[in-house]
Parts: sequence; C-alpha cells; structure tokens
Amino acid sequence: MSHARHAARTHRASQELIAASGDVVARRLEIMAEAVRDPLKADYPELLLMGSEKVEALSASAAVGASGVMAAADAAGRIAARERAAARKALTAMTAAATPAEALNAQGLWALGAWNRAVRDSWAFGAAMLKLQADIVQPVHAAATANARRLQRRA
Repeated sequence: MSHARHAARTHRASQELIAASGDVVARRLEIMAEAVRDPLKADYPELLLMGSEKVEALSASAAVGASGVMAAADAAGRIAARERAAARKALTAMTAAATPAEALNAQGLWALGAWNRAVRDSWAFGAAMLKLQADIVQPVHAAATANARRLQRRA
C-alpha cells in the first residue's frame, strides 16, 4: 500500500472512529440513565461491556504499537551497523589513498552514498510509521464502529 493510501486510510478510520465514538457514548449514556431510572430493567451486559471492550481494544492497539516500535528499533540497529561498516570502509580507503585526491574521492563517495541511504531510509521510515499509525488505530476503530452498529440496531 502506498504512503498516501496509509495516510488516507488512517484519516478515514479516524473520522469514522470519531463519529462512532459519539454515537456509542450518546447511546450508552441513555442506557446508564435508563439503569438509574429502573435498575431492575437495566442492560447490565451492555454496562459491563463499557469497560472490558475499551481494555481489549486499547490492549490490541498497544500491542501493535509495541511491535512497531520494536521493528523500528531493529531497523535502526541494522542501519547503524550498515553505516558503521560504510564509514569504516571509507576511512580505510582514505588512509590507504596514495594522494590527497584519492582520499578526497573516497570521502566524497562515502558522503554521497551516506546521503542517498539517509534519504532512502527516511522515506522507508516514514512509510513504516504511516502504516503503523493506520494499524494502531484499527483495533479501536473496529471496536467503536462495531459498537455503534450494534447499539444502533438495538435502539
């Protein structure tokens, strides 16, 4: 999926989440008011879901986030190792150079490669973060929109 599609997916899911959350909160406030008016006819299963569903959705979201952070840290470690190796290779070439021009060339090639890798890595990191953002929103979005549909049918 492209960067723009991940961003659009997150934007759309966030809008749906906001709308669904408002609907769910409004309906559940009605259910709580009904429970206060007539405790014997209260919708206790729904009242119990109010807390457990949030914990489940937020736990799933946190697990996705933690996994994404671990993957990003792993990628950063691989990038750092790659850059250390590239710098070591360039330094070796610079110290082995027979002339200042050869040393300058080795340094320039390293700098150009480092710049290219940095740009490529930053794009990859940005894409991974857009995907992670979309993936983190998904469990909460799924729970809220499912609740909104269910509560709308029951109203």
